[in-house]
Amino acid sequence: MNDGPALKKARRPSTSRTSTAAGVVASYVRVSSRAQSSTLQIHAIARAAAARGDTIDRTYEEKTSAKTTQRAELARLRNAARAGELRKVYVYRLDRLARSGIRDTLEILDELRAAGCSVVTVSDSFDLEGPGAELVLCVLAWAAKAERLAINERISSAREAMAAKGLRWGRPRTMSPAQRERVAQLRKEGRSIRAIAVAMKVHRSSVERALRAEE
Repeated sequence: MNDGPALKKARRPSTSRTSTAAGVVASYVRVSSRAQSSTLQIHAIARAAAARGDTIDRTYEEKTSAKTTQRAELARLRNAARAGELRKVYVYRLDRLARSGIRDTLEILDELRAAGCSVVTVSDSFDLEGPGAELVLCVLAWAAKAERLAINERISSAREAMAAKGLRWGRPRTMSPAQRERVAQLRKEGRSIRAIAVAMKVHRSSVERALRAEE
């Protein structure tokens, strides 16, 4: 007769464990430029999640370079993980999270995993939770940094080659030498930058650049 209250107490669910198990499954999708499409990543992640019995509840998507970890959607994802909202995050490849070096990549992964959020990479075909995960992560992060360094070296070589030919690196100037001289002359006459821009039929920023070049 005294077992009634005890049985009722035993049947009471544990809200903390239940909420963790029912956390959101999210995906993080990133392409480097606005001209690129994220459709391939989204479809691949959806198929991989379905194969694991997961459904993507939330997608963090942005079009920006991974040179820096200061990205709006990545910040939202990290905040959600720290708040305990996420239990799993799918990415197409590990370099979608970070390509700026081993430290940045491992910092993001360690932060997510410490918050109880596992990371699944779809295209890299390895388990980030396995016994060799740390070694794999270090190797892949190093490879991403090496790729970035190789790109920088190619850009540097191209810049040096153009300089050797007497060519100017960067965007072409919008004003000819004669036009820049005219801008300088109008400025000496006391014209405002706006008035010069109207007279020359160019943008104010072009006038400002021409004046800086003359200085």
